[in-house]
Amino acid sequence: MKVFLKTEDEIELMRKANQLVSQTLTELAKRIKPGVTTLYLDKVAEEFIRDHGAIPTFKNFPNPFGDPFPASICTSVNDIVVHGIPSEDTVLKDGDIISIDCGTLLDGFNGDSCYTFCVGEVSDEIKQLLSTTKEALYKGIENAVAGRHLGDIGSAVQDHCEKKGYGVVRELTGHGIGREMHEDPHVPNYGRRGNGILLKSGMCLAIEPMITMGDRKIAMLPDHWSICTRDGKPAAHFEHTLAVRNGKAEVLSSFSEIEKLEANY
Repeated sequence: MKVFLKTEDEIELMRKANQLVSQTLTELAKRIKPGVTTLYLDKVAEEFIRDHGAIPTFKNFPNPFGDPFPASICTSVNDIVVHGIPSEDTVLKDGDIISIDCGTLLDGFNGDSCYTFCVGEVSDEIKQLLSTTKEALYKGIENAVAGRHLGDIGSAVQDHCEKKGYGVVRELTGHGIGREMHEDPHVPNYGRRGNGILLKSGMCLAIEPMITMGDRKIAMLPDHWSICTRDGKPAAHFEHTLAVRNGKAEVLSSFSEIEKLEANY
């Protein structure tokens, strides 16, 4: 394992890349409604990212099978946990949820963030899943400080979600991030306090709880990308990129503009 500590200048570049991801997700939030296709959202995202001088990191990113990802964002609807491929055949409908994961490469550094959006009127049960998953993200971030251990992050996420009866996906994790989109270490959403590597100031991590309404078991669809829940129940996914600091993590991405839009719906 090789973990790179970032300088202040590098963290500033990462902040810019992550703020562009957040701006892109905000642009998509304005367009999410019944009748919209996920392919349309992908086209909006790619144009926005490129117009701001960045590259959509996900496009052509290879999976373990060697298949390049064909789009600029992942659009995961309802029981798709992650890595959903945008399509003109996937039309959003009232009551759906959609997780949009987005990455940018700007001035040599990566940004990565995900938000799960409601489409029209969503049931209270699903809203509770979303709020719990987002809360778990911030519980994890509270533990991403110098002197703690990697297991402290996963333990915080796991405890918060499992005590409410939700499933915590184990096969997929958060990750280090910097010049590469995926760097060491892996950041699981489960674990034991005091376990794992010691966190140091200057580490940059993407923490991303992937939480299921039912059983935590997952499966891969034939496209070799989309990961779904085995029981067909919905899943939520929220992600921030942050810099580990002494005392309190510094979150480099942002949900604030999305949350302002949601408050006005």
